[in-house]
Amino acid sequence: MTTATHLFHSLPPIASLPTATVPAANTSAGIRNQTTLLHVACALRRSQNDDYHATLKALNSKGRFPRKSLGQHYMLNSEINEQLVRAANVEEGDLVLEIGPGTGSLTNVLIKSGATVLAIEKDLHMVALVRERFESTDRFKVLQEDFVKCHIRSHISPMLESRIALNASLIRSKVVSNLPLNISTDVIKLLLPMGDLFSEVVLLLQEETAVRLVESSLPTPEYRPINIFVNFYSEPEYNFRVPRTSFFPQPNVDAAVITFKLKQAPNYPSVASTKSFFSMVNSAFNGKRKMLRKSLQHICPSSEIERALGDASLPTTSRPEELTLDDFVKLHNMIARV
Repeated sequence: MTTATHLFHSLPPIASLPTATVPAANTSAGIRNQTTLLHVACALRRSQNDDYHATLKALNSKGRFPRKSLGQHYMLNSEINEQLVRAANVEEGDLVLEIGPGTGSLTNVLIKSGATVLAIEKDLHMVALVRERFESTDRFKVLQEDFVKCHIRSHISPMLESRIALNASLIRSKVVSNLPLNISTDVIKLLLPMGDLFSEVVLLLQEETAVRLVESSLPTPEYRPINIFVNFYSEPEYNFRVPRTSFFPQPNVDAAVITFKLKQAPNYPSVASTKSFFSMVNSAFNGKRKMLRKSLQHICPSSEIERALGDASLPTTSRPEELTLDDFVKLHNMIARV
């Protein structure tokens, strides 16, 4: 990334985009700010692809570095965006949710593929940039919100319902996103139970996280409740690795693209209560090195836990990392009968 950093610093600074307080249009400051916003958006529109140079110029236009607090790492390789969209099999008419569009490089590929994009962006400056960049299309909407705090159903459902009313047989809704690295687990927990809204979720994540989420073999040191959660609500698939040199600023790790094919509620594992099931799983892993008859004894006496393990055809000495999703389902349903 030495070359990327050099290019970033070598570009001439351009005035910052307007923040929440915008000078009046007839003032010199107001004219400069409006001209800057139009200049950046037009330059991006002229570019057929969001390549290395276009992305860095767009970032430099605001005179500030990507924000570490927001986990911002911008894609510099347009081919990766193309591969990401192909992995999601995005087609004409699809409705796509994108989280953290940044300068709009992935957004651009999604729109070119025929999708309508709803983008959720926390950074006000990026919201202004992509809103201006895609102002000429009616297939893009951006909301300035923190995704992990917003009520995504209230935004997506009306859009989906209106499109279904027009042509129910062709409408699909997906999530395709190059996620900010600091919110990936939170986003996954929010999205995967939404099989009624989305058919699949295709995310670019840290490679280590991606491998851990997809890996299903037992036992592994990284086996956690999130593995149970992911497989309960989806069928995860590792697509391809993305080298760290594809981003600015360059992170310390590589990334990877994962597809989560979301299950519909009737296809979830059959448990007496979803809430109590995940409560049991979390309790089991809180005492990961303990036998389940010890870590779950706050639910019912150890003797009853042993009986439930036996009825589920599991050793009475079982520990959480030794149980698959199906094993946890059997155990939970046996305990629920006690």
